[in-house]
Amino acid sequence: MGLTADQIRHSLDALAAKEQRFAIALEQAGYPEPRIRDRGYTTLLRTIVGQQVSVAAASSMWNKLEAKLGPECAPEKLLAEDFDSLRACGLSRQKQGYARSLAELVVSGALPLDALPEDDEEAIAYLTKVKGIGRWSAEIYLLFAEGRADIWPAGDLAVQEGVKRILLLEERPTEKPTRELAENWRPHRGAAAIFTWHYYATGFEAI
Repeated sequence: MGLTADQIRHSLDALAAKEQRFAIALEQAGYPEPRIRDRGYTTLLRTIVGQQVSVAAASSMWNKLEAKLGPECAPEKLLAEDFDSLRACGLSRQKQGYARSLAELVVSGALPLDALPEDDEEAIAYLTKVKGIGRWSAEIYLLFAEGRADIWPAGDLAVQEGVKRILLLEERPTEKPTRELAENWRPHRGAAAIFTWHYYATGFEAI
């Protein structure tokens, strides 16, 4: 599971103590709610289903898949369906390829999700072996499902915009400077990421 409310609060208090802009932003926006997902295959499959579509479209596709395959969309059941059946649920040819790749890896035991490497970068490399799971998807999984406390999805546009607003930067930083700016926030970057989403969503600008 992801970071708990207490873990987030502890990390953000630590960041506020060392970073004045964080302290100001935290006073403005308050503490964010935890973002928690279940560990395992279903969360990764749902990530694939939701790529490059709206939240509403992703929810519709997932509901159709569960209606067809049952709760959690078991990998064995997904592999038993043909192209047209999954297409009727909204999955494109590409997404079907990604979903089948994931299901095959899980069924074969080649992707034991209960035994991810402890090192975050190694875990990211492990997850990105799955077709359709890029670095961002792997980072989100590790943060929301595994509760890895120092995950920092620097390529996320909302994280970048949140950093811009919190630190009063003139321009939204790209991925590399966003990663560099957060080096001093270790080992609390996971909570920092959750807060940047929260701060961005509130529409605040730091003062």
